[in-house]
Amino acid sequence: MDPQRLRLIVITDSRLAGDRGVIRQVERALEAGAPTIQLREKERGAGEALELGRRLRALTREHGALFFVNDRLDLALATDADGVHLGPRDLPVAEVRRHLPSDFLIGYSTDDPDTAVRAQKDGADYLGCGTVWPTSSKEDPGAVIGPEGLARLAAAVSIPVVGIGGITPDRARELAGTGAAGIAVIGAVMASPQPGNTVRNLLAAFRPR
Repeated sequence: MDPQRLRLIVITDSRLAGDRGVIRQVERALEAGAPTIQLREKERGAGEALELGRRLRALTREHGALFFVNDRLDLALATDADGVHLGPRDLPVAEVRRHLPSDFLIGYSTDDPDTAVRAQKDGADYLGCGTVWPTSSKEDPGAVIGPEGLARLAAAVSIPVVGIGGITPDRARELAGTGAAGIAVIGAVMASPQPGNTVRNLLAAFRPR
């Protein structure tokens, strides 16, 4: 996987998208060049999430972007996603990797370098690391680690690391020198009245190394 495709991951949230709607926000993000979309809908039932996932899968294919599903391996497989993003309470990385082909991508969330090393050995393709800055997008975001914590984790592994948590276009500039491959955002795009402009600013702030 080209790490540049993880330069920006836009994560969905229907609550934050509000009346604008997830589909509209994602469409604008993709039009502005977002390389990866992740379906994360904690409050939707499986049927609703599946329908939304299929629509997002079609949009990402149209724009040549990657499509991941957060937590739910079943939905990732049902929507023909490029991969799944797992957390400590989800199926183990090694178990998922054992049953799926090598081109199915697996992300894993951790802010602990030792856990990151284990996840890499178990077959994770990239790591999500945070909370970099305080955020209200997640009910239990964990401890704030700052850019320094992101840099420590990125230095511990050879697979791409993506920072998440409270990231804005201005803050993104502070992460470009941490060794991270990219950033992931929820509220910055989902709640934006101009998601295309936000995406362009995020991409410009986190330039390829």
